[in-house]
Amino acid sequence: MTTKQFLVVVLAGLAVIVSCGGPDIVKEQTSPSVALTGRVSSEEEGPMEGVLVSAKRAGSTVTITVVSDAQGRYSFPRTKLEPGSYSLRIRAVGFELEGSGPVEVTAQETTQLDLKLRKAQDLAYQLSNGEWLLSMPGTEEQKRFLLERLGCVGCHTLERIVRTRYNAAEFKQVLLRMGTYFAGSSVLRPQKTKRSGRLMDPSREQQEEMAKQAEYLSTINLSTASTWQYPLKTLPRPKGRGTRVIITEYDLPRPDTMPHDAVVDSEGMVWYSDFGNLFLGRLDPKTAKIVEYPVPVLRPGYPVGALELSLDREENVWLGLKEQAGVAKFDRKKEKFQTWDFPKNVDERLNMVASLYHHLDGMVWVGGRDEFRLDVRSGQWIALDLYKDIPKDSPVAARRHSCYGIAADSQNNMWCMDFSSEYIGKVDAKTLKVNLYPTPTFDSAPRRGQIDSQGRLWFAEYLGNKIGMIDTKNTNRGVQEWAVPTPWTNPYDVVLDKNGDAWTGGMNTDRVMRLNTKTGEFIEYLLPRSTNIRRVDVDNSTIPVTFWVGSNHGASIIKLEPLE
Repeated sequence: MTTKQFLVVVLAGLAVIVSCGGPDIVKEQTSPSVALTGRVSSEEEGPMEGVLVSAKRAGSTVTITVVSDAQGRYSFPRTKLEPGSYSLRIRAVGFELEGSGPVEVTAQETTQLDLKLRKAQDLAYQLSNGEWLLSMPGTEEQKRFLLERLGCVGCHTLERIVRTRYNAAEFKQVLLRMGTYFAGSSVLRPQKTKRSGRLMDPSREQQEEMAKQAEYLSTINLSTASTWQYPLKTLPRPKGRGTRVIITEYDLPRPDTMPHDAVVDSEGMVWYSDFGNLFLGRLDPKTAKIVEYPVPVLRPGYPVGALELSLDREENVWLGLKEQAGVAKFDRKKEKFQTWDFPKNVDERLNMVASLYHHLDGMVWVGGRDEFRLDVRSGQWIALDLYKDIPKDSPVAARRHSCYGIAADSQNNMWCMDFSSEYIGKVDAKTLKVNLYPTPTFDSAPRRGQIDSQGRLWFAEYLGNKIGMIDTKNTNRGVQEWAVPTPWTNPYDVVLDKNGDAWTGGMNTDRVMRLNTKTGEFIEYLLPRSTNIRRVDVDNSTIPVTFWVGSNHGASIIKLEPLE
């Protein structure tokens, strides 16, 4: 083709783009506020709504993601993309991006790039855990142990299970082995637990239950066929208001980092706990600079990692150190740690710490396998038995109980989420008397929650697939619930923003949910990668508010900015 012929083809193509795109496309191309824009389409669907388009500049640790609208248009604001060479990726289950090399973004002109998608060659690689649970045959009870008893989804994807070829007998041995790993393990960094229990020495009843679970797993993997004998089901892509969002991912310095709790302070700094390592991290979103502080080792040879991160009134950082069996406080001004470790001769795990109101009485609430009050002045640990006063003939006594998430109210009373059943518990700070309040949904598994400025406890019902709320100042109304629209979302935590919207995230679907508590309407935002959402937080100083979460399996911190 001659140069003249080539120019004719290019000009004709541009004319088609302008004439078919209409005034909106022309405006996008010439808008000084837009750095990169275009249409996303496929042969099967034409223009595609709800496709996540991610851009990462060469040499950067920050990835920016936008979502295509109902006309298939995506658009990156110039404020989000500096000039440079960018690699692109997409997320649209069932589709892949046709070969696209780096794209140049300039300071003066809008870069136009249309993206063509093709059908995915292997859909199974793209499914979230929620989509695997949706696809698998079997009853809800058969699937629930993957979330609850073994907690497989906390450490890895279900794809690792369904691709195996183990028979029932072999799977039972795998389950026994998996039960010996510390909860803060990852594929990159497995750690053996030192704690008793957790299937280390299963009883006869547990052995029988495990055999049933192993039998079920052998029916959903590839032990008897070369491909799955059930259709793979997918969830719909975002649409409407769910596409009106900008998502920023900040890569963390170590690839094996497992950010569990990500909490934003009054200065806009984001603090995170590392579930699989003894580090406290701080991210400055303005500069993307990350500082990590090594946490003291309390029990050499034991698994390392921290779970809950809480801020006290002075915004010092407190950590629950899990099998290190202690609590750490980080003085942000002195940049030094103070620790309180549990008696060395006692096997204990300490996950949760509620420190916000400890200035009232010097007491910090601590939760783990058991619950305690820690007198930070004397270092004394006061053991609690939340269920000792339950009448033996009460139906409540017949239920399994284990407190997981905890929160302190303005009187420094403790509120506990009973993960093994469906109760919210209150422990009076002065009398230590316990009251239990059931959720309307049986076996809902309340997990984590936070108390808002009005004294209402918002919490996630992990197995109930709902958001719950109880007014801690007036418990007569009991618990209110809102059902999450997407099945197998399994929310982990809830926080209320200044506008009265409740935010949560699904451990299994990579979806962030925003609930209008006045109308009951949900907006769902899909995240760019498999995230395994845990603790969530919002920054109320921005307009609109900004949502934050750690990517527990992705070694990154994620900021979500709704555009409305």
